[in-house]
Amino acid sequence: MSSRLPSHRSVVVIGGGQAGLSVSYFLKQHGVDHVILEKSRIAHSWRTQRWDSFCLVTPNWQCQLPGRPYAGAEPNGFMKREEIVAYVEDYARRIEAPVEEGVAVKRLGRDARGGFVVETSEGGMTADAVVLAVSGYHTPSIPRSAERVDPAIRQIHSSAYKNADQLPEGDVLVVGSGQSGCQIAEDLHLAGRKVHLVVGSAPRCPRVYRGRDCVDWLADLGQYDLPVDDHPLKEGVRKKANHYLTGRDGGRDIDLRRFAKEGMSLYGRLKDIESGRLLFADDLAKNLDGADAVYNGICGLIDKHIAEKSIDAPPGRHYKAVWRPSKALTELDPVAGGVTSIVWATGFRSNWSWIDLPILDASGYPEHRRGVTKEEGLFIIGLPWLYTWGSGRFVGVGGDAEFLSHRIDEHLLAIKPRLRAAC
Repeated sequence: MSSRLPSHRSVVVIGGGQAGLSVSYFLKQHGVDHVILEKSRIAHSWRTQRWDSFCLVTPNWQCQLPGRPYAGAEPNGFMKREEIVAYVEDYARRIEAPVEEGVAVKRLGRDARGGFVVETSEGGMTADAVVLAVSGYHTPSIPRSAERVDPAIRQIHSSAYKNADQLPEGDVLVVGSGQSGCQIAEDLHLAGRKVHLVVGSAPRCPRVYRGRDCVDWLADLGQYDLPVDDHPLKEGVRKKANHYLTGRDGGRDIDLRRFAKEGMSLYGRLKDIESGRLLFADDLAKNLDGADAVYNGICGLIDKHIAEKSIDAPPGRHYKAVWRPSKALTELDPVAGGVTSIVWATGFRSNWSWIDLPILDASGYPEHRRGVTKEEGLFIIGLPWLYTWGSGRFVGVGGDAEFLSHRIDEHLLAIKPRLRAAC
């Protein structure tokens, strides 16, 4: 047994990001002894997996970690990468979170008494309850077809992208039009690089509409508190991409059609790579139209709210396309086209293989009900749409943490007779 770790804690929280820290806040309030195991450093992914110009896409006022709402001078601004790291680190200090950094959990299983055994890089320990606060973004996902790209072209995942200068001179192909892909494409475009962007079905959102940031309107409408069970797609919404927009330079829309007018080349979804040539689906127009339909749908939702509440707001204008593809670009020879690097903004895969417990469904996703799994004493937090749209954000994780803290209390109370009998 390692001298660095306690031999036992009532609760072990795995993951020292904002989700794990939020759980710790409530456990401390309830007087529950616990430890947080963080394999790297607090705010590791914010620190290492974001590009230099990265900032939040939600206003600072939404930074609402338990007991520590945003108290800065720019509630309607957007925190930059370094400010986010400082905010999370400061939160950990203020709540005196019992974090053990540099401790990787290698296996989680049951012990002989029905509790949990946690095997780590620093030894083993036991717990009566465990909270998984490790998000679902574990391993960068790059398609196997990338192996067929000409080796002269540099390839990186979006989590490794920092700025345009790290890439060789020449055109850059960005694969993926979710939040990361669109913002990286914009970053490269603003740096004067020729960008080729592969566009998928991710939706977009206006930054400001009828005099206010759309996040403010959506918060008033209760969208961030909408339970997953009340969403039309139910749990299927968890697989949907987030809307793309940016908080850069005070915040603005991201309009791929405008980028195209300015020289960015847009393609439909990547189908395959054959003999070094990239093959694209003929769905660019459909994908752009779909993103704009969501954009205007949000505008319409706000219009309806303003009318129903008789709110005095300036008029708004729905989006009208400023560019349309004249013909589909269905293939690209990157070498002949001057592409010297590819940024794969293709998301992440989850890795739950270290959990030696039957908690995954057929698709490999942890089964839970509002963060409560079927395994007695095992809880999960920090996943997108864990319970609401806000669950994976600073604004909603505190509500999930408070709810789970009560379920943890109930669990610890229920097992007391069993623990006494085992002594």
